[in-house]
Amino acid sequence: MTNAYEHDSASYMFFKRALDLFGAVIGLVLTSPIFLVISLLYLRGSQKGPVFFRQKRIGQNGIPFHIYKFRSMVVDAENVLKANRNLYHKYLENSYKLEPEEDPRITKIGRFLRKTSLDELPQLINVIKGEMSLVGPRPVVSEELNEYGEDKDLFLSAKPGLTGNWQVCGRSEIEYPERCNVELYYVRHKSFAFDLKILFKTVMTVLAKKGAY
Repeated sequence: MTNAYEHDSASYMFFKRALDLFGAVIGLVLTSPIFLVISLLYLRGSQKGPVFFRQKRIGQNGIPFHIYKFRSMVVDAENVLKANRNLYHKYLENSYKLEPEEDPRITKIGRFLRKTSLDELPQLINVIKGEMSLVGPRPVVSEELNEYGEDKDLFLSAKPGLTGNWQVCGRSEIEYPERCNVELYYVRHKSFAFDLKILFKTVMTVLAKKGAY
């Protein structure tokens, strides 16, 4: 498998990793009160259960890892969805998503977390571990790799990101196959300046609550 990072300059890789570590550590410190509040919300009532959700995603060079999120779904969510065959089929046909109002997996707290993108905050841990970057293509489940066809290796050559070109271009409003073009554009044109631009646009997108499911 060709690793596109071999063609990146050493300075780009150094400053990208430095930005990842600095941003993730500062981010965790600043958002620690949010971690505490959300953890308390899951201690009682119908929402009671694990605070964090782990899911296997495909990382750089095809190496799988577990992505962290605040749990926005009911316990055993995947089986809950698969139990409804019609809805599961719609989920597959609709680029692996459903409207929040019809998705039986999402909790009341979860809808708020997704709308505000707060459910993504634990991925700062993935960034510190080196499994993800602050900016990169969105990490996908194995089934989604089929969408990239012959460009699968190119897509996997970049470290996945907490945010990226897809998120700032519309996120859930952009479906496959257009999503592939948006993600691959980043892989082919990635640079430190492009990363900073995406981070700035991410803040604006989150504040505007655009494209979040």
